[in-house]
Amino acid sequence: MNGNTFGKLFRVTTTGESYSGCFRKTPDIPKELYGGLITVVDGCPAGIKITAEDIQKELDKRKPGQSKLDSPRKEKDKVYVFSGVMENQLSTGAPIGILVPNNDIEDIHVGQYHDYATQARPGHAEYTFMKKYGQYADWVGAGRASGRETVGRVAGGAVAKAILDKYGIDVIAYTVESHGIKAKPIDYETAKANYRKNNINCPDLEAAKLMEEDILKVRETGETCGGVVELIVRGVPAGLGEPVFDKLEAVIAHGIMSIGAVKGVEFGAGFGVANMVGSECNDEMYWDKETGRVKFYSNNAGGFLGGISNGDEIRVRMAVKPTPTVDVVQRTIDVREGGKDVELAPITRRDASLLPRIYPVAEAMVRIAIVDAMMQFKGYRAMEDLDEIYDRM
Repeated sequence: MNGNTFGKLFRVTTTGESYSGCFRKTPDIPKELYGGLITVVDGCPAGIKITAEDIQKELDKRKPGQSKLDSPRKEKDKVYVFSGVMENQLSTGAPIGILVPNNDIEDIHVGQYHDYATQARPGHAEYTFMKKYGQYADWVGAGRASGRETVGRVAGGAVAKAILDKYGIDVIAYTVESHGIKAKPIDYETAKANYRKNNINCPDLEAAKLMEEDILKVRETGETCGGVVELIVRGVPAGLGEPVFDKLEAVIAHGIMSIGAVKGVEFGAGFGVANMVGSECNDEMYWDKETGRVKFYSNNAGGFLGGISNGDEIRVRMAVKPTPTVDVVQRTIDVREGGKDVELAPITRRDASLLPRIYPVAEAMVRIAIVDAMMQFKGYRAMEDLDEIYDRM
């Protein structure tokens, strides 16, 4: 299995599965080492304070079982930093190793998956895993295709956050739509003021109540809901990203689209640009007298020009599909006996909506992408000799 590393200079590698360790329970192995998720962060500069407590704060945002909207799975998501830091919890420049054990991997839940291990759940990755890995595919809780895989991403993103904090760069994500219920337009100040004030993390507090009530009603039917998460990035300097294949927005889109439940991404005005004329879509510029720098009258581009950050606020939205695990009978196939059509109604734990727990994953992927782009930018600019006028713009 390839593709478990994201980034070029700041690289985050993850390993581990939803139920890793469920077959390794023996008296000779401590419970913490049955199995879990491991993250290796390569490229973290020396001298960055990396604490388990700070990483834990990020992981607690996506931990299951915190509300009726979440899966009832009871994972502690306890963080252990086991390499890459020394005195005063400062990074040494060596790879940072982070471990998060699985603890809620009881036999009863493994047994539920075993009962339909040869059947492909609609909306899940079983069919494609069967095609790619055959009889060796991980059938317990979707393996690497499970949402639990995102623990490693959030851990790596927490390290990226520690770096971005030094530069005053803030990444914040929140829900703006759930099952057709939309929040009013959200600005950065409102997003910060109302961050995590409700279970669905919607800064529009009135809309949040409607969203949560709706999700609970849908849950009673055995169904699940999708929605839209928006991100704002404040403080990114102009000049990050490359103009062709490695556009910063392309790299960010790669990171966001690599999250299993995400089916669409847009920047700035997004698909709305299709209904604009050119002069309306273009973001006109002016000299800001207070800072002496270039500013924009609008932000239809979402913070980019030519794939390079323009210094404006980065705006991203991502479409999140309904949780594919539903309590509704659905048609599928069984690979046993040469293949046959069957009906499937799995009884497993599920999130009524992924919105309450997916936003920290999005924050993590964007942070990793930005730190990586900053390292490339700073290295490149160190080799250039530009006129000072361009630095002052």
